[in-house]
Amino acid sequence: MGKGVPGVFHRSTPVPFLDLLLALMVLIWGANFSVIKRAFDEVPPQPFNALRLVIASAVFLAAIAIARRTAQRGSPISTVFHTTHPLTRRDRIDLVWLGLVGHCGYQFFFVGGVALSSASNAALIVGSTPAVLAVVSAVLGREQISRLHWIGAAVSALGIYFVVGHGASFGGATFQGDIRVMCSVACWVTFTLGAASLIKRHSPLYVTGMTMVYGGIPYVVMALPQILRVPWLDVSAWTLTALVLSALLALNLAYVIWYMGVQRLGPARTSIYSNGVPVVAMAVASVWLGEPLTWNKLIGAAAVLSGVLLTRLGRRLGKSA
Repeated sequence: MGKGVPGVFHRSTPVPFLDLLLALMVLIWGANFSVIKRAFDEVPPQPFNALRLVIASAVFLAAIAIARRTAQRGSPISTVFHTTHPLTRRDRIDLVWLGLVGHCGYQFFFVGGVALSSASNAALIVGSTPAVLAVVSAVLGREQISRLHWIGAAVSALGIYFVVGHGASFGGATFQGDIRVMCSVACWVTFTLGAASLIKRHSPLYVTGMTMVYGGIPYVVMALPQILRVPWLDVSAWTLTALVLSALLALNLAYVIWYMGVQRLGPARTSIYSNGVPVVAMAVASVWLGEPLTWNKLIGAAAVLSGVLLTRLGRRLGKSA
């Protein structure tokens, strides 16, 4: 895991540029919570997201077609864009089911959860992804983790309780939204682990783009009745701009950066960079949406991030043991 594509990246290769890209990804995803939350004031979540997927899928298909014609094979960056290995029947099956889980399932639960919950709540729950990813990797036998690693996962879970469960009404809309975001985390972890082997042999652009197409088709079909009911001519220019930029940045650019990281660093190490997403999201939501920074959110944020850091430290100890 994490060796990347032969001849492209090596563990000894400095990755300051990749670090900068991953930092950009954090800023994009962190701000995106508030962007789509604000847009939902005008357009319902599922129609909004369906059009995001249509735009992003079209861009990916165009980029894949261009990459096939113009990619300079053999250059260090070529396999980010161009797939040189032949696609097997198993690869195609994997692309389909990963699309259904990682795009159709993830997006359905994610936007539905953000619509009902707060942007900061959703971001903090998503912030537990590295700990969840590490635990699932251990359960599946992909890596051994130490006792400290398990403690980190438990601390992250405690943080989620402070954000979600403390004083929550189990029938309330916010709680239901938080549960949906948790389901989206499960989808994302499945997607990331499932795509790891594909990323070793195929380009991040191709894997991300084709899984989005396969996942976007059923999503759009399900959302079509709602799409047709939206008075699109009355939607403000701001919301339409937010829709397009959210597709191009949060889906196209950030997804490719994520899988560039998975290709170079592996899924577990790449997920550590997402620690900053809740911090950015809480700051943006507080300033832009006026969401209060309550004590339980602050304690929960500290616990989630501490748990993730313990998870990271536990992984290092596990590898050195």
